[in-house]
Amino acid sequence: MNAFHTQEPCVINVDKNAAYPKAIDELKDKEELSPEVELRHNKYLNNRIEQDHRFMQRLVKPGMGFGSFNTARRTLKGYEIINLLSKGQVKKVKKGAVNEQVKFIAEIFGVAA
Repeated sequence: MNAFHTQEPCVINVDKNAAYPKAIDELKDKEELSPEVELRHNKYLNNRIEQDHRFMQRLVKPGMGFGSFNTARRTLKGYEIINLLSKGQVKKVKKGAVNEQVKFIAEIFGVAA
């Protein structure tokens, strides 16, 4: 929370997990979080974030996990890149521009296109 690019939140939305209030209280006790920060319990407030990761869960579950951390890291990185490209969220690559996408992926993974 002390990085120069972060802002302290006014409200933190969490699901009904019992661990969250204790963790937030500890952060407030250590003065890493302002006492004014509000903690809201609502099962559905963070659905936007969860929905963005739904595609990832759909791809990972049939694979029955990964053999090692590095395998997981590389595979998930690939899934994320493909998802960003398909949604048109990469600034220097237009959605549907296949040649640009191939070059971008080659750059990311350090291979020749």
